[in-house]
Amino acid sequence: MYISKSFIPILKNNPTEAKIKSHQLMLRVGMIKQSSSGIYSWLPLGFKVMKKIEQVVREEQDRVGVQEILMPTIQSAEIWKESGRYQDYGEEMLRIKDRQNREMLYGPTNEELITEIFRSSIKSYKSLPQLLYHIQWKFRDELRPRFGIMRCREFYMKDAYSFDLNDDEAQFSYNKFFLAYLKTFKRLGLTAIPMAADTGPIGGNLSHEFIILAETGESKIYTDKRIFEVKSDDIKIEKKSLTDLRKRYEQYYAVTDEKFNEIEFNKNVLEKNRLKTKGIEVGHIFYFGDKYSKPMDASVDFQGNKEFVKMGSYGIGVSRLVGAIIEAKYDDKKEIMKWPISVAPFDCAIIPLITKNDNSNLEKANMILKKFNLNKIQGIIDDTEENISSKIKKFNLIGAPYQIILGKKSEENIFEFKEVDGDSQNLSLEKIIEIINNKKRN
Repeated sequence: MYISKSFIPILKNNPTEAKIKSHQLMLRVGMIKQSSSGIYSWLPLGFKVMKKIEQVVREEQDRVGVQEILMPTIQSAEIWKESGRYQDYGEEMLRIKDRQNREMLYGPTNEELITEIFRSSIKSYKSLPQLLYHIQWKFRDELRPRFGIMRCREFYMKDAYSFDLNDDEAQFSYNKFFLAYLKTFKRLGLTAIPMAADTGPIGGNLSHEFIILAETGESKIYTDKRIFEVKSDDIKIEKKSLTDLRKRYEQYYAVTDEKFNEIEFNKNVLEKNRLKTKGIEVGHIFYFGDKYSKPMDASVDFQGNKEFVKMGSYGIGVSRLVGAIIEAKYDDKKEIMKWPISVAPFDCAIIPLITKNDNSNLEKANMILKKFNLNKIQGIIDDTEENISSKIKKFNLIGAPYQIILGKKSEENIFEFKEVDGDSQNLSLEKIIEIINNKKRN
């Protein structure tokens, strides 16, 4: 791929309307374009990153046994009236009518619709548990959308739902998602802290938000610093292991603003370990028992009795994660974006010096790209006639994790190679391919 043929409309300066790093960078390198207030078109660069994040999320859901479906964006108002949430949800929900004057809505979440699907399909407890997820657009009519995709009206989200026979089994399902979320955010290069949180309009009495630290975050958080030392590697998907994992985190005070109690915080956390800061919510999980199954009559037959299933829901903001990673990884002073290689738009930028009288470096770049393609490495060539310094700055901004620089003294099979914010070294193409692929595997 050539940069000259790519749809990457880069701006020279940060847009004045953007106030935080992620919004500034996404507009500047042409990842998104505003369509209307709080609604954006995702251009190729941003869409590519978002789809890679989606794939990581999908793989970790599949790993703990969640099955993927796809529900529509438009829902009937009738099922929301059944659950009792149609009026309670408030003005964030976009209510519409079709040409037959039937009341519809653009889904802000899917508890009602998934419950309706379950109740019409599953009748026996022997079919439990059921874990289902989809990745779909949502709409919430934010009163004051701001900060680009971080607080917008239309967003791309993974939401999952669990159905179990009793509280004990439902807690097991909840803990599966707890583990899946920790692994997902780790693969995205983020340290996300699970924090006791308010259940809000979703309901229930158990909830955790997964928060990454960021000064631009809108969530106030209060925690014991030791929570960052908790390890979640090598956890087996079994009841005891998952229960122990949650206990490891819950032994430390960690709450969002809605759950904060100054007396409890001071009592349970030594002064040297207290952390009061801001963060970005990147995931939220809920357990709410029969809050939806009971009013909507979602039950199974168990030993001749009618049992309302116990439910939970589990959300990850896929589109929001693009902004969250930028907030965590972008150095706005040096203008360097360090995408984790798992979601980077390109693995390596090939940056040749090209003049009107000499295309030899472009020929080398084409050869490198062919080798990259054979080794499943995503590369892009800057085929413009800009100077090397300008090209490097451009790709520092775009954020390809690695760069190959072909200058005046470029040798036959030894190339100048560097990480986006690292020092250069001269290596063979074979060694470069090995380094990149090792990074991708790890």
